[in-house]
Amino acid sequence: MLDLLKGEMQALADQDKAKFLQRFFKTGPGQYGQGDIFMGIMVPASREVARKYAAAGISLADVKALLHSQIHEERLVALLILVQKYQKNPKEGIAQFYLENLAWVNNWDLVDLSAPAILGAFLLDKKEDRSLLYGLARSKVLWERRVSIVSTHAFIRKNDFSDTLKISEMLLGDSHDLIHKAVGWMLREVGKRDPATEEEFLQKHYKKMPRTALRYAIERFSAEKRRSYMQGTA
Repeated sequence: MLDLLKGEMQALADQDKAKFLQRFFKTGPGQYGQGDIFMGIMVPASREVARKYAAAGISLADVKALLHSQIHEERLVALLILVQKYQKNPKEGIAQFYLENLAWVNNWDLVDLSAPAILGAFLLDKKEDRSLLYGLARSKVLWERRVSIVSTHAFIRKNDFSDTLKISEMLLGDSHDLIHKAVGWMLREVGKRDPATEEEFLQKHYKKMPRTALRYAIERFSAEKRRSYMQGTA
């Protein structure tokens, strides 16, 4: 089945799109996606392939082989299949598999499309034991830190904000722009559901927050309020 899947993806490959994606995902020397290889398949087409092969019952062994690929879209399809498998039959095995193979969840789109739906969903009913997210937040690996905060999107959707706020606070001093963006994004998601909770956090931290995180967090505010936050007069 794996060979069929790969053949189907090869038929979808587009060299021009691959060149664009390699620039977009910063694959040059010293950039966050250094060395990543793209086929030029866009996300909607990858979702279709994932749905088809998840429904066909592709094995976890094949998913693992696909996830360990050097090709970005193959890793993406593997993760989208895992999401489908988890949603169909939530069990600890899928979440554990995800954690064991986290080294291959190594770009921001791969994190964002999988972490809330697998790890976040798994931890939803484990409010008293989400310590592994805090361990990931302390990781030296950029993508693990992003997993830690983006996973909490699953909690936010259930109006559970405490871990998002605690992990955001842990990551305020992070040096990487992709973490600043993720923190700001999650704070904005909190604000969509509870503006007062977001503003309470911002009032405490906004003067020392990275500018990118702050810009993302206040994106839905009025122009006047955004200006006051950015100028430090909120």
